[in-house]
Amino acid sequence: MNSNWYTSKWVKVAGHVSIWVIIILFPYISNGEGAAINPFRDLNALSNIFRAGIFYLNVELLVPLLLYKKEIVIYILSLVILFCLMMFFHGALWSVMYPDVKFHFVKSSAYNSVPFLLTIGIGIAYKIIDDRRKADSLAKSARNENLQSELSFLRSQVSPHFIFNVLNNIVALVRMKSEELEPTILKLSTLMEYMLYEADNNKVPLRREIEYLRDYIDLQQQRFGDFIKLTSSLRIPEENLQIEPMLFIAFVENAFKHGVGLIGDPEIDIKLYVNNHILYFSVRNKYASTAEEVKDKVSGIGLTNVARRLVLLYPNKHELVINREESYFSVFLQLNLN
Repeated sequence: MNSNWYTSKWVKVAGHVSIWVIIILFPYISNGEGAAINPFRDLNALSNIFRAGIFYLNVELLVPLLLYKKEIVIYILSLVILFCLMMFFHGALWSVMYPDVKFHFVKSSAYNSVPFLLTIGIGIAYKIIDDRRKADSLAKSARNENLQSELSFLRSQVSPHFIFNVLNNIVALVRMKSEELEPTILKLSTLMEYMLYEADNNKVPLRREIEYLRDYIDLQQQRFGDFIKLTSSLRIPEENLQIEPMLFIAFVENAFKHGVGLIGDPEIDIKLYVNNHILYFSVRNKYASTAEEVKDKVSGIGLTNVARRLVLLYPNKHELVINREESYFSVFLQLNLN
């Protein structure tokens, strides 16, 4: 069932009809059993029908064409003309329904001025509120569309970068002629399947994201062996938590890209755990603080993209800290998954 059923057109029309039926029948409802019968209730009921027409004429025509465009003088003159037409209609009904009673225009105008002004005032308020609601709804839709477009663009940048690193891993394993080549290719296939299919969803199970990181880290460990001191602790939580896919891989990729090379005794430390639905993730690696690093064209794109995605997807629900101190580069991310 549509959760926004109350905004559908037929519900809106039914609501308006119900309100005006109550207003038109109010002279009869107010004359209940034992109450004195108002001799003018038929006239009042017919006048309320005319006021309904004034209400929608004001809402759909006068307010948008005159009041919104600040044609105040013309708007007031239009209301005066409308009031005169209403009084002419009222007087004509009076002469038909009460031919023996004299119609006093001034007294009747004073009596009907308050309901008329109330009808106009409610109409203006209704139009302003309804237009603001529609504008907010359109703005929200536009923001959602822009968000989805931007996220798709960010993911399209992450994916080629990841594929490039995966292909480098394959070349390295082939050259090594390792016995682990076949299970490694299967593991790479699992990684690619996750990235190309599962990671295209808005949310994925946190468990799958952690398994994806573990597989990637295992492949890098196979590639570098004992050359790098690698410490990894990625704990899968017991809760069935969901998360935006591929939030962590850019930080891990960055550690392997810039934490290995012309660096003495390279070190990489990666941790991830969840406590009370708060996720804690950190990456720390050595980097060449004095040497001039040669960077490729996509260097830094991943980190920038993840920072942007966090702002879009977890506003006020995350903390990202990136530090360069001495010869270590560190990333700390705290994410509220509630």
